[in-house]
Amino acid sequence: MALNLIALLTAVSYAAPAKKQTATTKTEFAAQSRDTSADADAIGRIISKYAESIDAADTTLAAQIWWDSPEVSFIHPLGHEHGFDQIKANVYTRLMGETFSERKLTPRDITIHVYGDAAWAEFYWEFNAKFRKNGKPIATHGRETQIYRKMQGNWRIIHVHYSGMPTTQPGQGF
Repeated sequence: MALNLIALLTAVSYAAPAKKQTATTKTEFAAQSRDTSADADAIGRIISKYAESIDAADTTLAAQIWWDSPEVSFIHPLGHEHGFDQIKANVYTRLMGETFSERKLTPRDITIHVYGDAAWAEFYWEFNAKFRKNGKPIATHGRETQIYRKMQGNWRIIHVHYSGMPTTQPGQGF
C-alpha cells in the first residue's frame, strides 16, 4: 500500500501545474472537462487492451500499454515484479502463459481519475481460467489499482497492484 501511495505521489508530482482558477471561464472549464474525458476514455481503452493482453498472455500487446522501463512494477499475490522485463517474464509468460491454457479477465466497476499527466484506475475483476497441467477450471475475483503516466502524448501503465477480495472472517485480513 505504501508503494502504491509513493508511486501515485511521484506520478502526481510530474503532473502539469494547475491553471489559475481565478481566470477559468466556462469555455476553459468545458475544454478541460473534454480533455479529462478524452484521457479517461483513452485509459479505459488501455484497460480493455490490458485484459486482452492477459487473456492472450501476449507480451507484444502488453508492450503497447506498459511503459518499457525498469521503473514499472506489478504487485500480485505471488510476487512483486520490478521492470517491464520481469513483468513480461513472470506475469505474462510464466504465470499466464505457462500456468493456464485458457484465460479470461473481466474488469468491472471501473473508476478512472485523471490529474494532468498522471492518472489511476480502480476496478474489480473476475478471472476464469483452466490450468494447463490438468485442465481444471479456476475462477477468482479481486480488485486492482493501476497507475498511469502520460508520456509523449500517450498513456502508459507504470504500476499495477492487485489483490483478492477482502476477507470478512474474524481475525483475517490483518
